[in-house]
Amino acid sequence: MSVREMTEPASTAVGGLALYKLGVLGALAAVLVTIVVMAMTLPKTVREFVVAMISTVVSSLAGGAFVIRWFDLLHWAQDDLGLVALAGLIFVCGLPAWVLVRAWFAYAELRKDMSLPDMIREIKQAVWK
Repeated sequence: MSVREMTEPASTAVGGLALYKLGVLGALAAVLVTIVVMAMTLPKTVREFVVAMISTVVSSLAGGAFVIRWFDLLHWAQDDLGLVALAGLIFVCGLPAWVLVRAWFAYAELRKDMSLPDMIREIKQAVWK
């Protein structure tokens, strides 16, 4: 009869708990960034609100995950202060999406009579003179 080697239950439980904490803090950071930016500049329409909120949350989670992987910061999840730092990083990654969505809505509001290709052409001409 052979004896099987098993992993230590405490180490796998700690790893699972750290992953759970990271998920909860990441979601909390994404929600907080949405609330903060909405408090700073309130959307004018429900459509703008929904688009900006979804863009902010997705940018916060996906952008935060990208930055964490790019800079190899996952080892920060081993302690509580590192998790707080990662949540702050996830929070910050959501801010550019809100700014871009609000800028696009403001620009499109001023140019209601133009089609989308004309707006893109105008932006390209302004950026690449």
